[in-house]
Amino acid sequence: MVDTNSAFVGDIPGYYDREMGPVIFDHMARIMAQKTAAVSPRQVLELAAGTGIVTRHVSSALEDGHIVVTDLNEPMLDIARTKFIETDNVSFQTADAQELPFDDASFDAVICQFGHMFFPDRAKAYAEALRVLKPGGIYLFSTWGTNAENPYSELVIETLSAAFDGHPPGFMKVPFSLHDAAAILDEVAQAGFVEPRHEYVEHASTVASFDNFALGLMLGSPAYFEVLERDGDHNEIASDLAHNMRVRFGSEPSAIPLKAHFFQMVSA
Repeated sequence: MVDTNSAFVGDIPGYYDREMGPVIFDHMARIMAQKTAAVSPRQVLELAAGTGIVTRHVSSALEDGHIVVTDLNEPMLDIARTKFIETDNVSFQTADAQELPFDDASFDAVICQFGHMFFPDRAKAYAEALRVLKPGGIYLFSTWGTNAENPYSELVIETLSAAFDGHPPGFMKVPFSLHDAAAILDEVAQAGFVEPRHEYVEHASTVASFDNFALGLMLGSPAYFEVLERDGDHNEIASDLAHNMRVRFGSEPSAIPLKAHFFQMVSA
């Protein structure tokens, strides 16, 4: 059985970057970059960086500074590396957010977009972020709202449910499982961070092609393996999903609502 919490391997990173990235990640990445640049960090650590969607915007937003870009999955970083040249202010390293290979007090900011829901032990991840931050350093991360607040994900679950007799693969619930802002703020306070701030962000993202977006959702996440294990037809399910999205959101180009939480706090 594939570990669907972390299996961003094979061809998944390419579909993730090309088809999902522009629709659901890019706008939120721009916000992350703005918030990061606002504190003028010299040394930034990015956790669960994926294919470098956030990295690209942070690199452009920082006037002076260096970003250490990490992810647990080397195939994701392989794509991220292609977006930069050797003179850019970034470096890459495979790393587990729960066991960071960096010295204490090494960074002015630690950032992470939509990664915390995949950490098996968030308390360890918080502790590691606190350890590698300098005193007064900034910890900035985002999580998605609920499935209902990001209704394209509800359509994925409904379409998969129809394809598998009411028993859909479970991965699409994972990215939207960490949405209780009060509980998250309590967790980071217990971890030792101070001055916590929370912002709820809504965005209408334009989809140029539901066919491409739906295919990306089927082939660009670990849900791919769950469908494969059940002998499902990815292309057929993607076609049904694209149809269901047109029924829900209208013909392309069409807007889909996205909602996310941004958290910012300080290392004591």
